Amino acid sequence: MTRETGGETVEIARDADAEAGRTLLPVATPREAARKAWAAFDGHRAPLAVAGVMFALSGLAGLVAPIVFGRIVDAVADGSGSATGLVWWGAGAIAVAALVELVAAWASVTFLARAGEPALARLREEVVEVALGLDHEVVEKAGEGDLLSRAGDDVRVLADSLTKVVPLLVRSVVAIAFTGVGFFALDWRLGVAGLATLPFYALGLRWYLPRSGPYYRAERAAMGARAEALLTAVHGSATLRAQGLAPAHSERVGHASWRSAAIGLSVWNLLTRFGQRTNRAELIGLLLVLGTGFFLVRGDLGPAVTVGAVTTAALFFHRLFNPIGAVLMIFDEVQSAGASMTRVTGVAQLRTDAAAPVAPLAAPAPLVIDSVGHAYDAGRPVLADVSLVLEPGERVAVVGASGAGKSTLGQIVAGRIAPTTGRVRLGDVPVAVHGVAARPPVVIVTQEVHVFAGTVRDNLTLADPDASDERLWEVLEHLGSAGWVRALGGLDVVVGEGATALTPAQAQHLALARVELADPPVVVLDEATAEAGSSGARDLERAAARVVERRTALTIAHRLTQAEAADRVVVMDAGRVVEVGTPAELVASGGHYARLSAAWHA
Repeated sequence: MTRETGGETVEIARDADAEAGRTLLPVATPREAARKAWAAFDGHRAPLAVAGVMFALSGLAGLVAPIVFGRIVDAVADGSGSATGLVWWGAGAIAVAALVELVAAWASVTFLARAGEPALARLREEVVEVALGLDHEVVEKAGEGDLLSRAGDDVRVLADSLTKVVPLLVRSVVAIAFTGVGFFALDWRLGVAGLATLPFYALGLRWYLPRSGPYYRAERAAMGARAEALLTAVHGSATLRAQGLAPAHSERVGHASWRSAAIGLSVWNLLTRFGQRTNRAELIGLLLVLGTGFFLVRGDLGPAVTVGAVTTAALFFHRLFNPIGAVLMIFDEVQSAGASMTRVTGVAQLRTDAAAPVAPLAAPAPLVIDSVGHAYDAGRPVLADVSLVLEPGERVAVVGASGAGKSTLGQIVAGRIAPTTGRVRLGDVPVAVHGVAARPPVVIVTQEVHVFAGTVRDNLTLADPDASDERLWEVLEHLGSAGWVRALGGLDVVVGEGATALTPAQAQHLALARVELADPPVVVLDEATAEAGSSGARDLERAAARVVERRTALTIAHRLTQAEAADRVVVMDAGRVVEVGTPAELVASGGHYARLSAAWHA
């Protein structure tokens, strides 16, 4: 779908190039988003109520000045000698009202922040919690950019709205409501004259809203597409350069960025034209109030009113210029915040109902892979009817050519992917159900591990927050990692982004140490030593071997030495298990594994 603004045609539908093949994360309805926003204020309703009272007090204080000026005008028109005294009294009343309005405005924003910031933090934590628990297959289909834009850009928009848009909106609405009451308190005919302006404002909104709404929804999606393109460029920069694809991908990033910018420019064009309609409504409204007042003072429309009353009415209406203009002009920000809230709520709604916690295993249990099959795309299976039983403490290696389905099997065993068919269970309980406990029974370590920004101690105690320094050093010594940790500066050295950079092998050592601290009954090693160079491969393999001691282990073998050290070897080809046996048995059989072994040793 396209919209034309100012002679430009801007694409605001989903960009086929940027989003082809992607299934974006869901977007909630406005009603669902409103319920989620209100629920986020649970426990913070008292400061929210105080903020409401302060907004009302600020609105009432703003009525004082027009009323005082009207009385002064009447006093001067009557020629009474009290006009001078009334001026001094009015000046004092206006000063006090201004002070009250100032204090009330400050208090309203302060208490709104006390209610809103914890609510926003709660919502942000919920989104991050849900995002961390999403099936990575869902994230891959949506694209990392879509998720990051919701947890980052959309939450930022909501935070800005809380401190800027919401206070301005509430203050403006309160001022409009109280001023409207003031109009009718002066004279109902002046009130009707003021209300007669509303259709002109409504016509402006009727023109603006249908045109602007699609832009804000498209803008949020465009930001996600832009983030996705940037992330791909950063993560795959080396590959893009090596394959000569950098210019093409740079063009894609530029296209995604300009698409977002073009939508923003179109919105500003709309806002300018909307402002013209708002100014026209203000002119018409002021003419209606003054014209009605003229005839009321002359008595042509029934009982006469004073010049002071008309003056107050005109000042009331003039006072509405900013509030009404603010409400109308921040509709774009309100819509943007609303679009962000529906996107954030859409992620929060992906939270699955927690199953009842499962009691820890009373005794070691076998890991059963029962007729597991999986397809990322319908009709294109990557696993078919895989059945295995790993006895407690058994070490099983999975080997096969690239694309045989080894890593997918490892992800399913670890509970990170739900199989299309079949199931994985530990004892009599599915692994996915075990996973709701405080610590999952199956832990996976892949070749892509993350070093968290913080100290070495912080990176380790993620797996066991109660671990003492003595316990941490014990684990590092056991895995052969203590030497390089001491060389870096010990447990207190800061590592990760912007600090001491770790080599891929050192990062893998930390990941293996976390497994040892977590002490799961089952470990999946998916090419966990593949990032080490020749010099570090032996140390990493030794550390991995010590981690799987006393534990059931499924190793996705990158090096055949890992398979040779296993109790059993599973050979996969095209998503199926084609051989199972000890390394010696498979070599003697002369099948797939024997050929792999011969090629490896050659």
